[in-house]
Amino acid sequence: PFVGAAGQLLNKVIQAMGLGREDVYIANIMSYRPPIAGGVGNRAPTEAEMRYCLPYFLAQLEIVNPKVVVALGRTAVDGLLGFDRKRRMTQFRGKWQSFKNWKVMPTFHPSYLLRNESLSVKRQVWEDMMEVMREAGIPISEKQKGFFLR
Repeated sequence: PFVGAAGQLLNKVIQAMGLGREDVYIANIMSYRPPIAGGVGNRAPTEAEMRYCLPYFLAQLEIVNPKVVVALGRTAVDGLLGFDRKRRMTQFRGKWQSFKNWKVMPTFHPSYLLRNESLSVKRQVWEDMMEVMREAGIPISEKQKGFFLR
């Protein structure tokens, strides 16, 4: 999961947290991306498609049993917390949620950060990651506290 430019950005976020990719478990809600009918690319999955793939994802969570789950983007949030087309990530991100026995931090997908290079949006995601660090017991340095501040 997470290759290409979005994966490279995710690697940078993980490194900024003082971790390596080998220290985190990365999984997708969907085991595939549904194609656009007759076109190139993919589309957002339907609720039924997410429900179909969720048992596999849940089995991974049960095996890994992470301290926290970070839901990167709307598809992850919908898959974990229930399909809701009225939900807006701008209002939902950064607020702890629950899925089964795990605390979930919804935040923007790295591809959103690649499209929206606003320093304030990067800071929002970084604040979400610092909350994840606190919950996971990872120390936060003064340098890390100052990331993406003017």
